[in-house]
Amino acid sequence: MSDSEIPRLIGLDWGTSSLRAYLLGEGGRVLDRRAEPWGIQHVPDGDFARAFAALTGDWRARWPGLPALAAGMIGSAQGWQEVPYVECPADAARLVGGLRRIDSGDGGSLHLVPGVLDAGALPNVLRGEETQVFGALQLAPELSAKALLVLPGTHSKWAAVEDSAIRHFSTYMTGELFAVLRDHSILGRPARAQGSRLAPDAFARGLELAREGAVAGRLFSARSLVLTGRLAAEESLDYLSGLLIGEELRCALASLDGACPPLVLIGDGALCRRYREALRQFGVEDVRLLEEAGSAGLWRIAEAAGLLATPAIPTWSTDYV
Repeated sequence: MSDSEIPRLIGLDWGTSSLRAYLLGEGGRVLDRRAEPWGIQHVPDGDFARAFAALTGDWRARWPGLPALAAGMIGSAQGWQEVPYVECPADAARLVGGLRRIDSGDGGSLHLVPGVLDAGALPNVLRGEETQVFGALQLAPELSAKALLVLPGTHSKWAAVEDSAIRHFSTYMTGELFAVLRDHSILGRPARAQGSRLAPDAFARGLELAREGAVAGRLFSARSLVLTGRLAAEESLDYLSGLLIGEELRCALASLDGACPPLVLIGDGALCRRYREALRQFGVEDVRLLEEAGSAGLWRIAEAAGLLATPAIPTWSTDYV
């Protein structure tokens, strides 16, 4: 086993709905990965320590002393142990200062990454996305000077980075609104009854209408167009998605006053590509996609905290998978 193949960190992305574990080698290289649907709301018997042991116990037995770092909702009030937010401007050093060490229950320890607070009259918070932001800076250091990082999802985050720190961010509940309207409103009824299909033209149609503004007064068109035969029921969800994503982009881009720094999309590849197409329709052509930012961010924070170790190569096995 070469030095680059020796594990130096266990990184966990522990969110609301899923738990992902990474075995990381030199430079944040992913040597192995695992996932379970054990988000903080779905941990078997609510036993976080047992879930941690089940997913990573053999790694820690094979490489004793291997440090572990977790980011995400695991550090929320509903998680294993609450870790207070650190305030903007938040750089890697500030995150390190907010790390909390807990006993994993079997003699080992786990460090939890704090979330970030953007204080003000209308405060904003994020937890987990800060690690993806710093992963993006690890993967693309040129973004550290100034960039706008967009993390689409249930609660989309638009984070402004300057001088290697998160200076400000906004939250758009686009994904959650879509899910509520799809599953629990009259707007989703046609697709619930007849199914849905990808419809790029319907998505673009929703985006174009959203560019004109006043989306709240136009949401009902996702039903009325179906009733009048001007939109297929199977295409209504893509149309609704276009309206909601379009409203997010309209508001976020308007707040930039025409000065858009380098824009990077981080997260699920399919969703990021959807946002990239939407941004193009809004006239933003220079958009970059970054994947694997979460594991890279865990490495960057662990490195800044001095947590990384070089465990001895096991004598009984040279294989880590």
